[in-house]
Amino acid sequence: MTDEALGMEAVPCELLARRARKDGRDVVTLRCSEEGAEYSVECDVYPVESLRDEPLRPGPYRFRSSAEAIEFVEEAMLALEYLGCDVS
Repeated sequence: MTDEALGMEAVPCELLARRARKDGRDVVTLRCSEEGAEYSVECDVYPVESLRDEPLRPGPYRFRSSAEAIEFVEEAMLALEYLGCDVS
């Protein structure tokens, strides 16, 4: 019997986290996690031209497999590298 069938929510398990910085400032943080049979990517986006302290939080983006979710994160980080960000 699944956790959902027992009335319990699945606890998210973080699979991957990546961060992009530019000129010493955070630009984007992406977190990929597994939630039961679903995979999601959550984002914290810090607009470069803004004085905002709180990040924008688009998404979450949902995927059917961990491979799709991880590929989304890796491709986003590659694009940010091309734009001059330091990725970790």
